[in-house]
Amino acid sequence: MIPRNLLNQMDARYALFGLLFAFQNRLQAVGDAFYEEITCKQFFLLACMQLFQEEAPTVQELAQLMGSSHQNVKQIVNKLERKGYVRVEEDPEDRRKLRIFFTDYAQRTAERYRKKEEEFMGRLFEGVPEEQAAQLFDGLSKMEENLIKMREMFTERKELL
Repeated sequence: MIPRNLLNQMDARYALFGLLFAFQNRLQAVGDAFYEEITCKQFFLLACMQLFQEEAPTVQELAQLMGSSHQNVKQIVNKLERKGYVRVEEDPEDRRKLRIFFTDYAQRTAERYRKKEEEFMGRLFEGVPEEQAAQLFDGLSKMEENLIKMREMFTERKELL
């Protein structure tokens, strides 16, 4: 029996828990091979930046959106800055905050990859109806909310010790 089929013998919740880890590993490996210049995590940060229409995001805002630590996001930002994709500037109203901006190079690169990204997403979601994708998103979003609550609970426990 191949290992993937072994998950089918588990309680669905445990199987999904394991599948999420395996999926993340495979997604990162394929995503890292997709881009020539950047990693999958760097791409995700750039994609998250596009959601901030009013004002360039801070490192902390990106960390919260990405579900990552401030330190990890700062490292990704530093690498993207060295590669010429973003520039970092102090917030004029609060010098403690660093705002992250796209460079012209990032804009040109995004245009160059747009069609290839659409093909990637099409292949990734091949055979997954839009309704099912929406249900998966809803279910995983609920699980993420639970994780956030659990993290807060565990953090409070550590502070009490």
